[in-house]
Amino acid sequence: EPNVLAGTLIAHTDAVWGLAYSGVKNHLLSCSADGTIRLWNPPEKIPCICTYNGEKGCDPAHMVASFNTGSTVIYDLETSQSVVMFSSQVESGVQSNNHINKVVSHPTLPVTITAHEDRHIKFFDNKTGKMIHSMVAHLDAVTNLAVDPNGIYLMSGSHDCSIRLWNLDSKTCVQEITAHRKKLDESIYDVAFHPSKAYIASAGADALAKVFV
Repeated sequence: EPNVLAGTLIAHTDAVWGLAYSGVKNHLLSCSADGTIRLWNPPEKIPCICTYNGEKGCDPAHMVASFNTGSTVIYDLETSQSVVMFSSQVESGVQSNNHINKVVSHPTLPVTITAHEDRHIKFFDNKTGKMIHSMVAHLDAVTNLAVDPNGIYLMSGSHDCSIRLWNLDSKTCVQEITAHRKKLDESIYDVAFHPSKAYIASAGADALAKVFV
């Protein structure tokens, strides 16, 4: 709708996979299948501030990105340099699908959380890059994550059709909701917490978006 669309940001040459917005500086980050991450200042005439890629190496001065190699990196937005690279400790001799579907930052603690194709959720220390905890969280690929604004709960979605709510302190599942039907072996694409009210939402391959109280 022309009366709703405020503008279009054009620079990526392939599908855009994820967005993150910082209200501190009103900056937007986008990641794309073209292998780049772009930092935007949408109101400006030339909105793209900087482009990052895998070779170039929740603090608003930092961003965290994951790559299809299985690595996760924190970058300094001012210098464009990598600050920390997380070491995902895989047991020797065990074949593991390292593909990361989602990466989120804890709102108050220096912790990064990743969702993996091999059903795992992993927690990393932003200062040391070391893995704090790893757990099998679903019966199928973990596709998405969200942390509530207070940093108490983690929500995960999966192609096993369930949304799971986790206590971040104890790393235990406190609630499970069967939310969406499968379509072509896929189910839940995204989950989200309301920023101030006790609502959660999910979007699925069944073309439905649901809000739960």
